[in-house]
Amino acid sequence: RKLYMEDNKIAPFYMVLFCYLWELACKICKIVYNKGIKFREKIKKKINFLKTRFDLGRKVNKMNLEGIEKEIGYTFQNKELLKTALTHTSYAYEKHIDSNEKLEFLGDSILEFLSSRYLYTHYKDLKEGEMTKVRATVVCEKSLYKVATKHHFGEYLLLGKSEKISGGNKRPAILADSVEAVIAAIYLDGGLEPVDRFIVENLKEEIKQASQHVGDKDYKTVLQEKLQEAGDVKIEYEIIKESGPDHDKSFEAQVRFNGKVLATGSGKSKKSAEMQAAKKALENLK
Repeated sequence: RKLYMEDNKIAPFYMVLFCYLWELACKICKIVYNKGIKFREKIKKKINFLKTRFDLGRKVNKMNLEGIEKEIGYTFQNKELLKTALTHTSYAYEKHIDSNEKLEFLGDSILEFLSSRYLYTHYKDLKEGEMTKVRATVVCEKSLYKVATKHHFGEYLLLGKSEKISGGNKRPAILADSVEAVIAAIYLDGGLEPVDRFIVENLKEEIKQASQHVGDKDYKTVLQEKLQEAGDVKIEYEIIKESGPDHDKSFEAQVRFNGKVLATGSGKSKKSAEMQAAKKALENLK
């Protein structure tokens, strides 16, 4: 199209070019402005969404922390200590925060010290070697896993996505480590008294059972030696029954000699059940 001046003469080329460029610039500004408004609205919605998620997360964390505080019987002054104690390395890596590894290290030492003190003051008849055996039996992954299961630690653990998918909140090693971390957190928050109470309340029965069998003979070895007097033999042990909840299981075992059942025995662990089966087998052979 042509652009005319007032006297109906054709306008110079530079004026036509200027008008076209002006029109183009206006269109571009309009497009940028409209897109800017849409982009701003998207950002605003995203910020509101993240704020909602953050506030919800804080409420869930608070509720979870209150739940586990009721479970363990201790209320933290510093909630962050408890949160860190429940933070697995997989979650810490994803969120770039501290994990419970250092608390676990400290908790292991506290647990060993306080369990040793309890043995020293409450089991004066035990010898030094026997106390060491009892402590080794009690201060282990299996016992701590029972404590974690009893107090539902798995429901409160902060795990990374892959660890959560693979069932990390039910894995004995992870749960046992979290107990040691919580022990350290209680100590740092409230001192020795509350953590001593937590340890004793949760492990005194395990200590009692371990102390009762610390002097037992190794009946499995005695049985094997007796049966091998007649030559090479095949001795097998099998757990034939499990009963009770995870934190208080009972086991029944049987011992077989060349395929023949000699005796059965029961106990609070697989090892003690097999030991009792061997003991009864020896009694039957007399």
